[in-house]
Amino acid sequence: MVRGQAGRVNWPAAALPLKKAILTMPTGSNEQVYTVSELNRLARQLLEQDLPRMWVSGEISNLARPASGHLYFSLKDERAQIRCALFRGANRSNFKPENGMQVLARGRVSLYEPRGDYQLIVDHLEAAGEGLLRRRLEELKQKLAAAGLFEPGRKRPLPTLPRAIGVITSPSGAAVRDIVHILRRRFPAIPVIIYPVQVQGEQAKFDIVKAFGTAARRAECEVLILARGGGSLEDLWAFNEEIVAQAIADCPIPVVSGVGHEIDFTIADLVADVRAPTPSGAAELVVPDSRDWLRHLQALERRTSLATTRTLASTLTQQQQLAARLARCHPGYQLRQNAQRLDELRHQLSAALGNRLALDALRIDNALHRLQRVSPVMQLRLSAERVAGARQRLAAAIRVSVSGAGSQLAVLSGRLQTVSPLSTLERGYALVLDASGSVVRRTAQLKPGDTITARLADGVIGATVNRTN
Repeated sequence: MVRGQAGRVNWPAAALPLKKAILTMPTGSNEQVYTVSELNRLARQLLEQDLPRMWVSGEISNLARPASGHLYFSLKDERAQIRCALFRGANRSNFKPENGMQVLARGRVSLYEPRGDYQLIVDHLEAAGEGLLRRRLEELKQKLAAAGLFEPGRKRPLPTLPRAIGVITSPSGAAVRDIVHILRRRFPAIPVIIYPVQVQGEQAKFDIVKAFGTAARRAECEVLILARGGGSLEDLWAFNEEIVAQAIADCPIPVVSGVGHEIDFTIADLVADVRAPTPSGAAELVVPDSRDWLRHLQALERRTSLATTRTLASTLTQQQQLAARLARCHPGYQLRQNAQRLDELRHQLSAALGNRLALDALRIDNALHRLQRVSPVMQLRLSAERVAGARQRLAAAIRVSVSGAGSQLAVLSGRLQTVSPLSTLERGYALVLDASGSVVRRTAQLKPGDTITARLADGVIGATVNRTN
């Protein structure tokens, strides 16, 4: 809160919701009056909003563990102290705090309103030594990552079957015994070169860097194992040093990192070409199992034998084919082939000439026949033959026609004779015709004195009608 001109109060933004009615003072001036709880609430809000989450180091004192599961304690140094509260469920880094312990606490500054106590609400608590190391580790990770030492593109593949394996580790530790045992069990034919170093303490990082330089200078192995057994962060700190990371990155030989247990993770693991969970795992990564290779070699031997057999058979077949081709190219063979071919051509020529002559003779005969057919003498002879034949056919046709007509005439004559009036007349009847020649069928057609004609079978009689009845 800041006092402005004319006695007015400029309220911070966090305190505006808490503005209360102005009370009239006995002196008659108008000024803001707060209750104690309002003042403590305003102070708490200002502290929580204006101060970020921060790390605080100090010594634990006055540690209290009530039944609620929360922890209450003070952090102090040589000149001051601050109350702290670590509520149940917050991260305690898996360690048990005690009075007198140096710790790192991360949290936010606040104020306990009922008592007006200024305090730190802790959300993460860890031992001070390990915490500092972890912060240094994170800073170095960011630095080396920016330098590109963790990039996957710079990682080199391990050799399938190295001619020699180098191991940078303590010569007296359990890690070297495990590595040598596994390498001898998996592939005893590959030599192992030990580069002895200290793996813990201030001198360790310099020994490790020197060992990488020696291995690179001698160039006597194709892969390097950097290993040590498990331990705390302080124990493994030599493998988190920047000079060690740079030595791994500069080494021309592929590096496998097998530091600590599977849950341990160091800068060396990030810079190495391959990270193994344990030293034993690193040994299994750098060499194949000799039994697998033996089975693979046996399979290759079988495949090679089969391929050789097939190649020999194919070569023999090819040789036989080449010998046959060479025999076919021999001059004597060519002469025999040409002689046989010549005989075949002669036979084909003779047959072709015979066929040609026969075809020409046939064509001549056909031409003669066609010529004879178009010759005038032949045409006259053929015409005479056609006329004679036509005459014969005409005479036969006339005879057939006349005979048929006569038979038909006789039949018709018989039929006519059957129905002819003359036949009736032969039986005694007469055909009466009047003067006009019409047949008289009734007496009413005549009268006395008319002339009539009676046609009998053998002639005609003229008569006059005397009377009609």
